[in-house]
Amino acid sequence: MVLPAVSLGVFLGEQYQKIFTRPWPVIPSALILGALNAFLFAYDRPWTASDGVRNWGDWLFQITGLVEHSDLLPPHLYSGSVLNLGVLFGGLGAALLSREFALRAAPWYELVKGAVGGLMMGAGAMAAFGCNIGGFFSALSALSASGIAMMAGLALGAFMATRLILWERTRLISAGKLPFPAACDAPLPAEVASTGCGKPLAGAAVFSAFVIVGYLYQSLGYGRQAVFWLFGIAFGVVFQRSRFCLVRAFREPFLSGESEHAKAAALGLVLSLVGFSILKATDLKDPTDWVFPSYWQGSLLGGAVFGFGMVVAGGCGAGSIWRAGEGHLKLWFAVLFFAIGASLARLLLVRTELIARLGGRVFLPAEIGWAAAIGCVVTLMISWYLVTEWHEQRRQAGVLKL
Repeated sequence: MVLPAVSLGVFLGEQYQKIFTRPWPVIPSALILGALNAFLFAYDRPWTASDGVRNWGDWLFQITGLVEHSDLLPPHLYSGSVLNLGVLFGGLGAALLSREFALRAAPWYELVKGAVGGLMMGAGAMAAFGCNIGGFFSALSALSASGIAMMAGLALGAFMATRLILWERTRLISAGKLPFPAACDAPLPAEVASTGCGKPLAGAAVFSAFVIVGYLYQSLGYGRQAVFWLFGIAFGVVFQRSRFCLVRAFREPFLSGESEHAKAAALGLVLSLVGFSILKATDLKDPTDWVFPSYWQGSLLGGAVFGFGMVVAGGCGAGSIWRAGEGHLKLWFAVLFFAIGASLARLLLVRTELIARLGGRVFLPAEIGWAAAIGCVVTLMISWYLVTEWHEQRRQAGVLKL
């Protein structure tokens, strides 16, 4: 039987449906993010969100005259900021094309939680020398022992915040109220799923603007910023379409038992680790790159504060940014206060000289050798994968109570 020929228009429509009307699988998306992180490190430096967010806070205090920062680059020229702006607008463009953009209001107490969580994320990220992306995902990929300490801190903070959320939900349900859904897993409002063409057309216009902005950076002599801009767009699109979430990776094993995002994070980090290790072992990159002087006190304490804050806010370093692009008002508050908290915490740590007493630099291969270091990190990720999967199966079987 010969099938009728498919026109180009129908074919392109089918491809659009596959990319922008169906959610991307989480684990392959996390592997893409891990590969992108290794490519970004090969180009310049690894992925992090807190560095660029702190630049926003520094700039805010600079233009208001509250704090003077010498040699402060404006956000459109600072590479970390440009990367974050790419994540924000990449999430926006993908949300428009998939008809998932909407201005999502939140009750006043959720806005307060976004602000408090943002402040805690800013403070924690500065103590750990990075957020859950830079201080955990990228640092552990770089075989920095600080990444292990921050992972422990993130798990501790997420556990404590989850206890608070469960208590809050119980009180709301007892009062006959429905708990406000988290931004990362909130159902889309009915009007967002409409079949109108306005939002896809706006999304196409936004993506056209991405190309124009990249070209302008390049033509004006800012080629480095152009690359960071495009990497940020790629990160934002993958995040938005897959809804991969490091908050859920650390929160859900304690809250619902769901393990998909934890398993995705573990596999994505292993792939990122492979790329980082090749670059470092072959001297294409300095082995001490992204090895922070925060092991173990700064990373553990900062991770715990950050982990608590990200669960309360409903978004982590990168997660808050791309969800803000989706229209979540609570996450706009989280990003704003993340920037304020990071800028103030960094200023306090520097002026009190506490920044020099947060720990030391520990590069695992220098202590135990390359094979043992890589083996330890891979074993840790496999253990995370297996424990969360086993925990989920036990809950589904009714062995553990929710």
